[in-house]
Amino acid sequence: MNGKDYYIPAVAMAIALAVKLPALRHNWRDPLLRSVVALLTLAAAVFAFAAPPTIGAVNRWTGVPNISAPLVYCLLTAFSASCLVLVVNWRGGPPEQTRRVSQRWILGYGLVIVVLIVLFALGEAPEERLRDLDTHYANTPYIREMIALYLVAHNVAALVMVAMCWRWSLQVRGWLRAGLMIIVAGYMFNLSYDATKMTAVVARWTGHDLDFLSTLVAPPLASMGALVSAIGFVLPLVCQKLSDTWDIWRRYRRLGWLWQEVQISAPSGTPTVHMAWWSAAELRVIQRESDIHDGFLHLGPYFDRHLRDDAYERALVEGAGEETARAVADAAMVAAAVQARTADPEGRVIDAGDDHGDTVEGPRDLLRISHALRHSPVVQAVRQRAALSGSGLS
Repeated sequence: MNGKDYYIPAVAMAIALAVKLPALRHNWRDPLLRSVVALLTLAAAVFAFAAPPTIGAVNRWTGVPNISAPLVYCLLTAFSASCLVLVVNWRGGPPEQTRRVSQRWILGYGLVIVVLIVLFALGEAPEERLRDLDTHYANTPYIREMIALYLVAHNVAALVMVAMCWRWSLQVRGWLRAGLMIIVAGYMFNLSYDATKMTAVVARWTGHDLDFLSTLVAPPLASMGALVSAIGFVLPLVCQKLSDTWDIWRRYRRLGWLWQEVQISAPSGTPTVHMAWWSAAELRVIQRESDIHDGFLHLGPYFDRHLRDDAYERALVEGAGEETARAVADAAMVAAAVQARTADPEGRVIDAGDDHGDTVEGPRDLLRISHALRHSPVVQAVRQRAALSGSGLS
């Protein structure tokens, strides 16, 4: 693998980090968000500093041959801890327990980082090795222990991640489960990376040469594992956001039938609120629901409770459930009130103060009412009868 194979994923992680930083600035107390930012930062750093050109540059800048080795090992160890902490916070639970488990992982892997630095300081690695340090110094005192320690720490983190994500995936559904399964797949690549590295190192311990496993096979496995795992972390967040946005726009569209129906009830001269094209979908839904409730208020004097009760009974007779029948009854009352308001352009009923009151239930029924206005035969019959009689009042 050459430099670009490391720098491209590093840049991708850095871009994702830049996208997340504004959210962290506004909500820095959120442990999940802090965990995501820490993971992206460390992932970008691991790829950037593990690239052979960077390894050589750091060694030259510091004047210490192979100083990049403990640096990369420490970053990789910190990244392993950040993955564990992210999953712990992502899974949730009692805040005190979540914080305690996260602190244990951070403390444990922080201790590993300290030991790695100490072992490198005690050992001797005078010959610079950009790609094969693990196997070249596999039998060097202290450097040998440093290499084994970082591999064991990385392997433990991978095994725990696979176990946690697998167990969690059996308890959830949807995009979250898909993301967790992808993370498990990504960490299977990481376990393969550990296996190839350990095999090459152990081969050196026993007098054999399997260096190609460490220099040629392991790096692509690590890159693939990081890429697949990153997709697993991002997929549930992105897809859930897209799903929520789709549901909001779907609600907005489905409310359109009811919204158009009650527009006639707005008094002449009522200003219309125009939403900018870039307005959020949530604001559009709120505005549409507000317009509908205003329409109900203006149609209140024309609502006929007896007509509503009759429509409710007819809907039940035709096999509708309780909630559906209630929505059909409200829709029939609204349709008849609209016809009555159309037949009373001067608002004589309103001037007479004959206010029957708004009996339509809250916003949770609006979608069912809107659907009934368009699809219910009971509502269509009421609408036709009201139009023929010239009045929606019984």
